[in-house]
Amino acid sequence: MAVVIINPNSTASMTEAMVRTARHAAPGREFEGWTSEEGPASIQGEADGAAATPPLLRLVRKAAERGADGIIIGCFDDTGLAEAAKIAGCPVVGIGQAAYHFAALRQWRFSVVTTLPVSVPIIEHNIRGFGLGGHLSRVRASNVAVLDLERRADASEQMILEEARAAEREDDIDAVVLGCAGMVNVTGTLAQSLGIKVIDPVAVAASSMLWLV
Repeated sequence: MAVVIINPNSTASMTEAMVRTARHAAPGREFEGWTSEEGPASIQGEADGAAATPPLLRLVRKAAERGADGIIIGCFDDTGLAEAAKIAGCPVVGIGQAAYHFAALRQWRFSVVTTLPVSVPIIEHNIRGFGLGGHLSRVRASNVAVLDLERRADASEQMILEEARAAEREDDIDAVVLGCAGMVNVTGTLAQSLGIKVIDPVAVAASSMLWLV
């Protein structure tokens, strides 16, 4: 079976964007996307993550029972990741987890540019939990709501770019990590505009399935 990208929120267009990115990043792997129809429309903060976790884990169990080659949790907060890994017998990767470890393997110091301030403590906690706090400079909020990444695409891209430029200028870093699955569509603009590396967490997670599976 394919690697299943499970989107813990209920926005199907975000799932589709992640699948396109994954297929481009790892053409040697088959991917399919599942959307958690019972999840919140977006995951912004601890309460949304808690609401998203039970239906997400039901989908993880379903994917495992159907013989998924691997599972990618398509939320930068790595929602339900530890629980999902216990359920599935296949590799389970969070997109945040993949991005942090990729940067660490390259010995890059990085900052994260995420959506709203409510997500910052969760991301900081996750990075420390992976033992990678020494590679982190700062987690920055762009003040872009997740759903605005589609509803107000041009304005959102500009706000993210401005925050990424501030990170490049102020944080003494080698790379910036895009801190939301919905940011897949701004990767190219940032890569062309910055003088440092830009890490797309969906692409990195997909690429990891080339050697994990």
